[in-house]
Amino acid sequence: MTSNPPIQADYLRLSVAPMMDWTDSHCRVFHRLLAPHARLYSEMVHANAVIHGDRARLLAMDPVEHPVALQLGGSDPALLAQAARIGAERGFDEINLNCGCPSDRVQAGRFGACLMREPVLVAESVAAMIDAVPAHVPVTVKCRLGVDDDHDYDRFAAFIDAIADAGCGMFVVHARNAWLQGLSPKENREVPPLRYDWAYRLKRERPGLVVLVNGGIADADEATAHLEHVDGAMLGRAAYHDPYLLHVLEHRWFGTPLRTRGELLRALRPYVEAQLAGGVYLKHIVRHLLGLFAGQHGGRAFRQVLSEGAHRPGADWRLVEKALSLTEREPRQPLQVAGGAA
Repeated sequence: MTSNPPIQADYLRLSVAPMMDWTDSHCRVFHRLLAPHARLYSEMVHANAVIHGDRARLLAMDPVEHPVALQLGGSDPALLAQAARIGAERGFDEINLNCGCPSDRVQAGRFGACLMREPVLVAESVAAMIDAVPAHVPVTVKCRLGVDDDHDYDRFAAFIDAIADAGCGMFVVHARNAWLQGLSPKENREVPPLRYDWAYRLKRERPGLVVLVNGGIADADEATAHLEHVDGAMLGRAAYHDPYLLHVLEHRWFGTPLRTRGELLRALRPYVEAQLAGGVYLKHIVRHLLGLFAGQHGGRAFRQVLSEGAHRPGADWRLVEKALSLTEREPRQPLQVAGGAA
């Protein structure tokens, strides 16, 4: 049986989670600018969509994104293998199988978090995917700790072992259970308690596996603390809503010179203008930029200008500069008059 190739350690420490409706190609280009060492992930794409759908749209990728992984959904080994092969042919550096999404649509299709209860099927799928892609493309798994009332570490470890025996050497562990009934996907990212200790124990007991931890990581200190126990930290909503966090971690972990938010944004201009020239609307790009000045002077005005203006016909880089100028103005000071404050 073919085994997964190792991934360079520098591209394991920091990664950005696959997030539906968020981590499209425009988002990933922006994140790559912020964090040159981050490992980026596509939105989840079902194997059937890869095989039969609009690949130009679903598998869109800019060369600057590398290293970037394609996350697949599905539960049919043959279809997953075919989709994995297509993804590798399109240039993705990793193929990741989703075993953690709890949405109703995913449950109806018997994939995502449902697969946590079918380790044999996941192992068969992973083995088929590994055999279908070139030797330099790793096949990895993103999973939960269990589903519903599964609170047995040994069951979780047995799931991991079954897939590892099939040749998978890297696991991204979203350190919560997935509730298949009674919680929305949003609630599933917040309500089930976090148990990072399970991921830590997995790495400690199986040091040969690559283990990344995901779920609830809110700031740079939290992310850094995880590196004492596992190979890497995967950020999700925090990286999207406050993307400068990625740059802070890039600076802290890899020594990349720290740049201002304005410098980073202006470095994106050539990409934005090339996309506009190709017929892309500004709104599709700037929606990923709205959190760049979160918590900063002018941040609310920056977001408002882009949100209200990007959908208008003819919106171009000038709108971005207008929004950016609001963050660069000095905060208004109280008017001083002779004899005291006004």
